[in-house]
Amino acid sequence: MSISTETRGVPALDLKAQYRSIRDEIDEAVARVIENQGFILGPEVANLEAEIAAYCEVPRAVGCASGTDALLLPLMAWGIEPGDEVVTSPFSFFATAGSIHRAGAKPVFVDIEPETYNIDPSLIESAMTSKTRAIIPVHLYGQTADMDPIVAIGRKYGAKILEDAAQSIGAGYKGNRAGSIGDAGALSFYPSKNLGGFGDGGMVTTRDDKLADRIARLRVHGMEPKYHHHEIGFNSRLDALQAAVLRVKLRRLDDWTARRREAAERYRELFAEQTLDEVVSLPTEKESCFHVYNQFVIETTDPADRDPLRSFLSERKIGSEIYYPIPLHLQLCFASLGHGPGDFPVAESAAKSVLALPMYPELDRELQIEVVSAIADYFDQS
Repeated sequence: MSISTETRGVPALDLKAQYRSIRDEIDEAVARVIENQGFILGPEVANLEAEIAAYCEVPRAVGCASGTDALLLPLMAWGIEPGDEVVTSPFSFFATAGSIHRAGAKPVFVDIEPETYNIDPSLIESAMTSKTRAIIPVHLYGQTADMDPIVAIGRKYGAKILEDAAQSIGAGYKGNRAGSIGDAGALSFYPSKNLGGFGDGGMVTTRDDKLADRIARLRVHGMEPKYHHHEIGFNSRLDALQAAVLRVKLRRLDDWTARRREAAERYRELFAEQTLDEVVSLPTEKESCFHVYNQFVIETTDPADRDPLRSFLSERKIGSEIYYPIPLHLQLCFASLGHGPGDFPVAESAAKSVLALPMYPELDRELQIEVVSAIADYFDQS
C-alpha cells in the first residue's frame, strides 16, 4: 500500500524555490555588475576564481564559458592532438567524449562499476596504449570515481588525469575535494548543477600554475597581453554576471549539500518503509566518498519497468529524468570507433534501467512521500 494518495506534483528540479530564498542578494549582485558595466571577466570573475580555488582546495581556478570548455581547455593546454588517445567512461554526458574529439584525440571507453556508475579502475590499464595521453574519470551524479588506482595508472603511463567534476563540486574522496585529486578538474555551472548559474559557465581547477596560465590565455584567443596572440585559442570567457550570481550561491553551497544529503537519507527511509528493494535499487555511497547528490538515481530491477514507471510518474505530475539513455559508444556520431551493443555491458544495462528522481535542497519530506508513494503505486498495480 502506498504512503499517500494525495497528488500535488513534484518537479524534478525547482530553481524558483532556490531563487526566492536568495533573491535580494542575487539582485544586489547583478545590479552591482550592471552599475559597473564590467561584463567580461574582470574583478567578479577573478574573485570567483579565488573563492572556487579555496573551496576546491587547489591553488588555481580559471573560469570559462561552460563545463564543456572546462574539459576541452586542459586537453588543448596539454597539447593533446590527432593520433592521441584519452581513456574515459561511456556512461556520461556527451561533453566528456565530445571534448576529447574536439581536441582531435580518440575517445577510448572503459566500462563502469555497476554500483556507482563511475569508470571501473580495474579495467583502465588494459585500455592504455603508447598513444594514451590522458584519463578522464567522471564523478557521476555527485560521487567521485575511485581515484587512487586511477591516479596510479596515470602516473605509471605518463598520462594526465582530468577529473570531470561537472556534477560533483564539493564531493569528497578520502578527504580530498573533487577537482583537487588529478592534474586538473572540470566544473560546470549549468543551472541544474549543485552550484548553478543563470546560464552556462565553467571552471578548471588545478595545482599547476603553468597549466592555469596557459588556460587563461587560451580562453581569450591565445592572447597575452591585449592583441598579442601567442597561439590560437578561442573565446571561452566567463561572464561577470554569472560570476556575481555564483559568488552569492557559493556561500550557501555547503548548506545546500547537507540538505541534499538529508533528502537522500529520507528517500532511503521511505523506500525501506515501502519494501521496494526487490524492484528498485538505490544509490550506493562508498565509504571513501562524500556524495553530494547532484542526482538521486534509482535503477529498476527489471529494465522493462523503467520507461513505464517514468510515464506513470509523469501522469502524477512528478518529474524525473534519464541520465543517460544511450551510452556514448552507441551514439551515431561515434560509429567510426567501431563499437556495438555488448561492448560495454554494464553501461548499456544502466542506460536501460536508471531513473533520476526529484532532488534539490528545498525538497521536503511531504514531496518525497509523494514521489515514493507513486512508485509504490506503480509496482502495486503492475
